[in-house]
Amino acid sequence: MEQVRAALPARLAQAVVSAGIDQNRLTIGVTGSVWASRIRYFTVTVRKAVASSLAVEISVVRIRVVPPVT
Repeated sequence: MEQVRAALPARLAQAVVSAGIDQNRLTIGVTGSVWASRIRYFTVTVRKAVASSLAVEISVVRIRVVPPVT
């Protein structure tokens, strides 16, 4: 998750609550749909940065809204 946050502007990084890689797919969990929409503009940057820092191949980036824990 820290690699994802490091690849984003600080304001957007705060909205990231989870991240994981499964079968070359990076899934990023965010706190709301507005943040998901804004982070989508950075998917290429995030994909390249995370793939490089973890030495893995990432073919797809998915952004999901994670419901708040109550």
